[in-house]
Amino acid sequence: MENVETIFALASARGRAGVAVIRVSGLQAFSAVLTLAKALPEPRKTSLRMLWDGADPLDQALVITFEKGASFTGEDVAEFHLHGGVAVVQSVLRVLGGMAGLRMAEAGEFTRRALENDRLDLPQVEGLADLIDAETEAQRKQALKVMRGALSEKCDMWRRKLVRAMALLEAVIDFADEDVPTDVRPEVSDLLNDVVSDFARELDGRRAAERIRDGFEVALVGKPNAGKSTLLNAIAGRNVAITSEIAGTTRDVIEVRLDLGGLPVTLLDLAGIRESADAIEKLGVNLAVSRAAAADMRVFLVEQADEASGFGLDVQSDDIIAMAKADISDQKGLGVSGKTGMGIEALLKKITEKISGRVAGSSLLIRQRHMEAIVIAKENMDSALVGLESEVAIVELIAADLRFAILALDELIGRIDVEHVLGEVFAGFCIGK
Repeated sequence: MENVETIFALASARGRAGVAVIRVSGLQAFSAVLTLAKALPEPRKTSLRMLWDGADPLDQALVITFEKGASFTGEDVAEFHLHGGVAVVQSVLRVLGGMAGLRMAEAGEFTRRALENDRLDLPQVEGLADLIDAETEAQRKQALKVMRGALSEKCDMWRRKLVRAMALLEAVIDFADEDVPTDVRPEVSDLLNDVVSDFARELDGRRAAERIRDGFEVALVGKPNAGKSTLLNAIAGRNVAITSEIAGTTRDVIEVRLDLGGLPVTLLDLAGIRESADAIEKLGVNLAVSRAAAADMRVFLVEQADEASGFGLDVQSDDIIAMAKADISDQKGLGVSGKTGMGIEALLKKITEKISGRVAGSSLLIRQRHMEAIVIAKENMDSALVGLESEVAIVELIAADLRFAILALDELIGRIDVEHVLGEVFAGFCIGK
């Protein structure tokens, strides 16, 4: 699929920098190089060129060209690596904008052309978007795996097995009036069970993958004046929560984003949980209980270990019980003090260990639509397996179930019916990508 229009954009960050990169893609990309640099460099070899606006010099830049079929977008592509001054960048963009057949790219348009030209499939595009947005090491690793095609390869493997199973069933249908010497059901059943087992593992690890992408939530739970806000401020290294000797100061949820062992973690400072006649404080307490219940983990700041069961929340195996205000307490066990910093390092280490244990079996289903496609495929395959085990197997219905499962995988990869998700996918991209 060849686009008539040639697009260009700044591919590096805006503002003053050591180097700025302008990317051009399309039929007129090499013509733009000739106009600016007066000569076309050999493809994939960096060349130092003076760039010109007619007879006026613009900048001395490194110029790289990539031929159609061997570039990111699949089209002819040129890149200008300029000195990163704002005036330099604007002058080159101005000259490109004045060339016939060239226009400024829209958000994500380079990547969209890579998708349209079969240089990337849809999960790889989503992985690339997540890689650009990655803030922690775990997010980077997860996004890179998907961008390099790990999910796509699995889908292709699953699809091949389903196509093989459907071909066996279609053979039975085609030769229904003849004696087929081999019973295909054992092989079909083995193929489907292999794929269903893989699906189950991916779905089991989906929540961990989702949390790597979006972040884990850890709630600080305790009575009013237990030291939660002081602890949050100490961990954040700045005053993000108001602290006071007056009980019930925190009414809303205060969030601090952390990178713990390469994992994204949001620490929640909640209102102190207690009975109250104050209508506003009641709202804060109710919000605290609901947010704590929905969090991935809770840290109970208590004066006595048995207090943790008195907040209207079930204490889970991964929750942490810590003695509050450890600098003035003689209680045994893990103690923390936001005032002195005592025990904070040990608490963060414990949180990191517990969260790290959860991500060991994370899947490659990093988007909600991935999960939905796998669920649909699995439901159809479960139906097919039930049909195979029936005494009176209706082969046509079993084949139809497999066909729907294959269609779900094709939609996941982006082969069919994905126009409705493309706008959402590319909306998060920057202009130069």
